[in-house]
Amino acid sequence: MGKTFLIYLPAYLAGSVNFAVIFFKLTGRKDPRLSFSGNAGTTNVYRQAGFAWAAFVFLLDIGRAIAVAAVAIYFLEKQLLPWAGFFLVLGNSFPCFHSFRGGKGVANYLGFMLLVAPWAALASAAVWLIVYGIFRITFIASFFMVFTLACGQALILDWQFVATSGALATFLLILFNHRKNIINYRKIKNENSG
Repeated sequence: MGKTFLIYLPAYLAGSVNFAVIFFKLTGRKDPRLSFSGNAGTTNVYRQAGFAWAAFVFLLDIGRAIAVAAVAIYFLEKQLLPWAGFFLVLGNSFPCFHSFRGGKGVANYLGFMLLVAPWAALASAAVWLIVYGIFRITFIASFFMVFTLACGQALILDWQFVATSGALATFLLILFNHRKNIINYRKIKNENSG
């Protein structure tokens, strides 16, 4: 139990380092959470600083997630791995270093899964591209991506209860993080159909 805590706590703390907020502060820009979606993630960095900086932040998120996954794989039993991913995403979503207002956790979960289940990560990226091609809405494509990641994670761990509950918790957390997107989308759909 103590060893597990010593992995989950650093996973949360690592996730709490928000590269978008830090980058904007270092470059003299206003907090990325004050514009557009109010989110400190890759998409909002793209809107405010362009593709190159968004890609840079995305790669930092992915790299950090891979590092967390490597430590978790080394120290934890396999069925406990999904919970390390959950705490990483929790830190990214509610970072203790940035007033508990962070990103949505999609890039972090993808990076985590690149090491845990590379085939699931690649499949989820393909799913994202297909769904985005159909709907042209980023957050809807992200839902399908995260669902694919969660299913892949549960599958490689034989749908064990602890593992599956961790994957499900991560999916639901990321879904919760997109609640404003969902509300706004439904509002727009209702206005267009009315």
